[in-house]
Amino acid sequence: CYFIPITLTFVLPISALFSSSLVYGRFAADRELDACRASGVSMWTLVYPGLTLAILVAVANLVLSFYVAPAFVHRSEKSVKANAEQILFRNIQKKGFYGLPGSDYRLYADQAFPSTNILEGIVVVDGRKEGDSRLITAELAKVEIETHSTYNEARVVFQNAWRFSDDSVVSLGNSSASTRFPPLLSDDVKFQKIEELKRIQADKINYYPIYEMAVKTRDQLAIEMLAEEINRQFEYNDENYGYPLHDADENQKICLLSAGSAVIDPGKSERIQLTAPIRLLQTDTVRGTHIRFDCESGYITIQGDSSDVLFELHLDNPTWQRAGLAPRLAVHKYVNNIKPPQHFMAPLSMPRILTTIQDVGTPNSVLKAEPSERLQKSLDEWPEELASVDSEISAEIHSRLVLGLGCVALILTGIALGILIRGGHVLSAFGASAIPGGLLVTFIMSGKSLTINPSTPMMTGVAIMWTGLVVLILLTMLVYRKLLRT
Repeated sequence: CYFIPITLTFVLPISALFSSSLVYGRFAADRELDACRASGVSMWTLVYPGLTLAILVAVANLVLSFYVAPAFVHRSEKSVKANAEQILFRNIQKKGFYGLPGSDYRLYADQAFPSTNILEGIVVVDGRKEGDSRLITAELAKVEIETHSTYNEARVVFQNAWRFSDDSVVSLGNSSASTRFPPLLSDDVKFQKIEELKRIQADKINYYPIYEMAVKTRDQLAIEMLAEEINRQFEYNDENYGYPLHDADENQKICLLSAGSAVIDPGKSERIQLTAPIRLLQTDTVRGTHIRFDCESGYITIQGDSSDVLFELHLDNPTWQRAGLAPRLAVHKYVNNIKPPQHFMAPLSMPRILTTIQDVGTPNSVLKAEPSERLQKSLDEWPEELASVDSEISAEIHSRLVLGLGCVALILTGIALGILIRGGHVLSAFGASAIPGGLLVTFIMSGKSLTINPSTPMMTGVAIMWTGLVVLILLTMLVYRKLLRT
């Protein structure tokens, strides 16, 4: 039922074309047209009911394509969202795993309890970062899926969790992880109301594919901004003075980090490689003292993929020491929930991120150093991606307009051909009038393809779509010219 308005967008013009050509064909074949003309009734008066039908169908088509069909698609999306958690648990019960649509996360579980949203023996495979496979294991986990107008968010709360990666094993304890994934249908340009299309044109961050791309570019940019600031701080070369790291939850300084340098890792995205000697002074809030960690290798990376930027610090095989105790060796040291400096917040916030990205490499850039090869590659993709969204929106708007307005000329052509081919089969007029309709659809599809094609100027495709409508109108005028002369 939710998809009926989409089919009506195409069914209504064809139905009206069929009925008008058939009715006026029978009207002329039964000599009723001759009787009306002999009585002094003008041809335009006889065509008036058909013209009224054509205008109503055109208006209905425009309303369906710009408002009704997108609204029903969004309703179908809501009905799917309402059962999102049940879908997840049914898949886990049936297959043992479930991959979130449009996401790089996959959930495996030994047992699922839908009534309480609990999973037992859970493994979460995270394939987001190339060259850095990760998985999280936990005894228990509770899954919650939140639905929003432009995206969905899955949140998993773990009990006794561990995270494994290629080069580290980290105990997360009782923690949580979240990921966003796109709507199944309603985020496609084809299923947007005109207001949504205009809103995306005004601020493309409202379009989920652009939002997702912006998050990845932002994370890499945030890492490089942090590396730049850390290196600036390390220039003091004082072992008792390091870069302050702040906890996102407690909003206070938790430790000081010092190292030889902070280098962007060319092999892995969103990672700063720290060079020796590395020292971390962490505040012991209970005793009011510091715990010192010393090691030769470590790195800082982005934590999660939420709308907020958070960092996490990894130290490999650190030696740690508390005042009054002998040094000891640890396998790993892991610090998470590190929030960026306050002056990072505004330029990296989602409302301003597109402007920040576009300013990189200019005098207004938040990144003073040269961007890395990975970041530069991402930045080079942005002009094409933004232009592609503009092209898709223009193609969609103009195709809907041309198809809707073309209904008037198409139905009028069917009326005239129905009268002119009155001596043939009743379906002959409909078959003949379907040819201009096919011609119009050909122009629309060709124009849309050329509008979206990045190698072709956008206005070329738009012009071809409207050329199809002009050709149909000229054909209609020629047919009526012949009709009035007959």
